Amino acid sequence: MPDYTHPYLTLSPDSYLPLSTNQRSSSVNGTWEPDGVTFFIIQGLASLGEKKMIVFVLLLLGYIIILGGNSMIIFVVLTDSKLNSPMYFFLSNLSFVDILFTTTTIPKMLSGLLTDVNTISVPGCFLQMYFFVQLAVTGRAILTVMAYDRYVAICNPLRYTAVMTRPVRLLLVAGAWSFAAFCTLPATSLSWQRLYCGPSVVRNGWCDLSSVRRLVCGNTTIDNIVSISFAILALLTTGVLILTSYILIGVSISRMVSMEGVAQRLKAFRTCAAHLTVVSISYSSASFVYISYRVGKFSPEVRIIVSVMYSALTPFLNPLIYSLRNEELRESIRRTLSRFRPAAVLPTKNVHTVS
Repeated sequence: MPDYTHPYLTLSPDSYLPLSTNQRSSSVNGTWEPDGVTFFIIQGLASLGEKKMIVFVLLLLGYIIILGGNSMIIFVVLTDSKLNSPMYFFLSNLSFVDILFTTTTIPKMLSGLLTDVNTISVPGCFLQMYFFVQLAVTGRAILTVMAYDRYVAICNPLRYTAVMTRPVRLLLVAGAWSFAAFCTLPATSLSWQRLYCGPSVVRNGWCDLSSVRRLVCGNTTIDNIVSISFAILALLTTGVLILTSYILIGVSISRMVSMEGVAQRLKAFRTCAAHLTVVSISYSSASFVYISYRVGKFSPEVRIIVSVMYSALTPFLNPLIYSLRNEELRESIRRTLSRFRPAAVLPTKNVHTVS
């Protein structure tokens, strides 16, 4: 058997992961050899020791808030007839994507914090890898669709209802999911076809594409080029379209002559505040993660924590930002909560006596 070596496979002296260094995996027609690597070990935050419970509690609380906040938005949009505009339809889809995005990684991380060794099967690892990237791109694509929705509402208010029909909304959401799949499949498919050497330790909190690629037995130049190319395509396409939408919105408002028309459009533009805030946080956090992975001064634990914060920050803040910035949504949530609130005083029956 040939001896596969890789410069990234040297473990630190304090690593006690039960792995031999001669493991390898191979894929022939999509099947794995019996003597190959049948699982990966997620390094995660194993080096924190007793502090892992603190991280576990914080991560669990954050996950509960993410599920509760985004589920509330989906529920009120589906049940409140006053929230039937396209903007809330896209917002509920964004909340749905946020729930799936965090569920792809956080539950597995939580279970890993309770065990000494966090393992994941090879198919499970690549499924997690695919859905993590795909849902991340889908979220940005839906943010792009929401920017287009604001552009039509502000720049073409008279045609807004005619343009944003239900079939068009469904088509835009389907396009967002399709675009994400198109940007994700090439890189993850290449990774699935590669040979992997042991020890199969993924130095991240989940099966991140770049972290798993470091375990490949061989040259990964093509994989890196494909991955970077489609990442640039996804980020630039969504970023440029969002920026273009808001430039056109600004130009449209600046050309208004009638003060009444300006007031109406400025009122519509205020509905963009929450969307702009979410977009800024999303792209800023992604940039920070990219920089942290390129700067050698950060320890692996810090990089993993930064990655976890990136994956959870936007889904965590979305419900808070939209409920605080959007009065109509805030009132709908208040009405929904009041329906489930028990009455403080039970009604009393009037008893009339006849003398």
